[in-house]
Amino acid sequence: MYHFIGIKGSGMSGLAVLMKQLGYNVQGSDYNKHYFTEDCLIRNDIKVLCFNRDNIKDDMIIVKGNTFDDSNEEVVEAKKRNLLIYTYQEMVNIITSKYNLIAVSGCHGKTTTSSMLAHVLDSNYLIGDGSGNICDSNYFVLEACEYKRHFLEYNPNYIIITNIDLDHVDFFHSIDEVFDAYNDFSKKGNIIIACGDNDYTKKLKHDNIYYYGVDSNNYFQAKDVKYSCSGIEFDLFINGLFERSFSLPFFGSHMLLNTLAVISVCYLEGINMDSVYERLLTFKGAKRRFNELKVLDNVVIDDYAHHPNEIKSLIDAAHQKYPGKKFIGVFEPHTFSRTKRFYKEIAFELNKLDYSYIMDIYPSREKQEDYYGITSNLIIDNLYNGEFIGKNEVSKLLNYNNSVLLFMSPNDLTSFEKKYVEMYKNQV
Repeated sequence: MYHFIGIKGSGMSGLAVLMKQLGYNVQGSDYNKHYFTEDCLIRNDIKVLCFNRDNIKDDMIIVKGNTFDDSNEEVVEAKKRNLLIYTYQEMVNIITSKYNLIAVSGCHGKTTTSSMLAHVLDSNYLIGDGSGNICDSNYFVLEACEYKRHFLEYNPNYIIITNIDLDHVDFFHSIDEVFDAYNDFSKKGNIIIACGDNDYTKKLKHDNIYYYGVDSNNYFQAKDVKYSCSGIEFDLFINGLFERSFSLPFFGSHMLLNTLAVISVCYLEGINMDSVYERLLTFKGAKRRFNELKVLDNVVIDDYAHHPNEIKSLIDAAHQKYPGKKFIGVFEPHTFSRTKRFYKEIAFELNKLDYSYIMDIYPSREKQEDYYGITSNLIIDNLYNGEFIGKNEVSKLLNYNNSVLLFMSPNDLTSFEKKYVEMYKNQV
């Protein structure tokens, strides 16, 4: 029996599903709180328990989520019983070792790029939106996170690096530290595919690296790019030569770059570009990335965005698809450390909306007492048009018509959004 401590985590849930599909006996535990990843666990008949030391038995192998340290009661019990304990990334490395592993990394865009690539290749995958799948394919697409340099556990053939940016500021103290982690990671891959429009990716040291983007020095280059309310059009050039034109129902310049990353892998693997194009046309997106719901005359968009550059990409994409609409933001800041470091940049991006509502900070692994004075008011005080909203103040959103409402947080806002949808429909 494999017991997952923190099974509702976005990576852990996908790994549990994947191992269940491989024939392993799997169960797990977590907090008694619904998270969107739990739905996939239920569909795959995986038992989910509440944390309790009595869950740990002598016949178990433990897979421990990275959020939980040695103070967790189940970790304490597992060590007391001298059980074998793997971290998430250690177990992933074991599972993926026999495949043609494609690790998708980057501070932003890796979930969507991973989902898109797995869809186009029809491959095995483990993605940070809580999904995992095993099929009859030699390819394995893995979302590889840089936090605490965890991705150094993996041994990929291909490495995609979508960008290098400052994030996870509770661990990385500077952009140089982030770059060093990515540079070390790149040494573990045989072939590197990186966005050449990013200043830091261009500094990577590797003998076999291909760049993609819109700048003229990229090996895979998009030219004559057109953005409209129906999507993106561009001409693909490879090593300076025209390959073919693309017209895709995607929105935002970040989606263009994600698409180029996928195209790059497929081309290097010798996959026909016409086939790649047809598969791209049927890609429906990743979980909690620009997920749309029409609610009478309004549009609700649920998105994982929590870093200022992710907020920017989301807002740009929404403006592209829905020109002329009023845009309302509902933002839940994620971690005190990120809020402390980026509150001005977050406010700058939210000021592109007509009005913004800011929730309390979701602490995740952090404690308020370690960040005295760091509250969501730091963001609110820098907004032109915005205010605080509590989890019980959905009524504040009910007066907007013919609008796009952007719900932004890596935390699960499903119940809040459902309450809004119910109340908005019932008042009309």
